[in-house]
Amino acid sequence: MRCFLALPVPDALIPPLLAVQEAIPVGRAVPEENLHLTLAFLDEQPEYALAELDAALAPVLPGCTLALDGLVSFGGRRVKLLAAGVVPELGLVALRATALTAVRAAGIELPRERFRPHITLIRFGAGLRESDRARLEAGVAQVAGLRSAPEPVCALRLVGSVLTPGGAIYETLAEWPLG
Repeated sequence: MRCFLALPVPDALIPPLLAVQEAIPVGRAVPEENLHLTLAFLDEQPEYALAELDAALAPVLPGCTLALDGLVSFGGRRVKLLAAGVVPELGLVALRATALTAVRAAGIELPRERFRPHITLIRFGAGLRESDRARLEAGVAQVAGLRSAPEPVCALRLVGSVLTPGGAIYETLAEWPLG
């Protein structure tokens, strides 16, 4: 199953994220129920590996907070998505390290990648069309000061993902409370 480890967005951060989505007149907004911060994308994994991961994550996990820190785009000149940046505070970094240790203990191989914590807000499919760039920039200018106080995160989730023409459908497969 295609899956990832994610943090749910604290309730207090949802309204400013939805305000960004409303201000951007182009692209496809991520549905509110799908907003999350990905700690590790696991790709396709067999059931036995996910069972091993569940066992490895069962001990107490460190707590963390999420604080919004502006807007970021990914994809270079041909922007593929717009996201809310998240402060890489020590608790978040420690939780990710703990999660990656558990992932490796479960026998799941991950590519080495730089951690740029973010919450994807809007997707642009194959990339932002040049004709939409001015509209995107005007919308971003309205919400460019996106910042928040740190808010505690309640859990770490293992999420299954099924891709459809209308977007991804997510299902929480397991959840572990944070300490």
